[in-house]
Amino acid sequence: MTEGPLGIVSAMPQELAAVLALMPEERRVDLAGRSFWHGQLGGHEVVAVVSGIGKVAAATTATLLLQRFCATGLVFTGVAGGLGDGVRVGDTVVATAFLQHDMDASPLFARHEIPGYGFSRFSTHRSWQQGLSAAARRTAASLAATVGAEVVARFGLEATQVHEGLVISGDRFVSSEAESTALRQQLPDALAVEMEGAAVAQVCHDHGVPFAAVRCVSDRADQAAHVDFVRFVSEVTCHTSAHTVLDWLSHLDTPQA
Repeated sequence: MTEGPLGIVSAMPQELAAVLALMPEERRVDLAGRSFWHGQLGGHEVVAVVSGIGKVAAATTATLLLQRFCATGLVFTGVAGGLGDGVRVGDTVVATAFLQHDMDASPLFARHEIPGYGFSRFSTHRSWQQGLSAAARRTAASLAATVGAEVVARFGLEATQVHEGLVISGDRFVSSEAESTALRQQLPDALAVEMEGAAVAQVCHDHGVPFAAVRCVSDRADQAAHVDFVRFVSEVTCHTSAHTVLDWLSHLDTPQA
């Protein structure tokens, strides 16, 4: 058991629903337009919350978790658009680092560099990242049991994989081939794109606490990104996210920042 709660964050209610279903004795605290659910999961004290979409909403939520709930570290879970070669719909990406792809304070600073920091990438907590990767692989191996064989067949999830690497964030839902191609050209090592993680990574860096993130790929960040998005989240992602987080927590020791 950790000394304080761990924060579990998702951007949308559908992404967090299965996690909350595993916390039957949770206590709800409403603060700053958000509902924080304080309870137990996988043998650990946790606070689960829907951050809202975008970097500002995510940063506000992360700060509240750390300052008002004294969270000892944060984990973000949910969906992302696939960018990297071989990253397919249904695959899982565990972040090793985050970058804001829409940060550009040039010519004062290099493109993507965070002013005042001297760098652009925020690394995730190494052992948490490794633990989440192992949990995600176990989830992938039992995917049919987790979401059902019919769902696996409908979404073509028979051979899902787990990837580890850079995830990029920006305040734009990337949904065209031109946008995703431009991002691949600018940041060829980026595996996935979403709208919150880099902001949470920066907040956790500032507070000196561990941060990790696991994202299920819902689309390829192109013009088909909106197709069956909500259905995919409710039928696949919310269950695989909850399964992975629960598995990770059950193997987690007290974190070392």
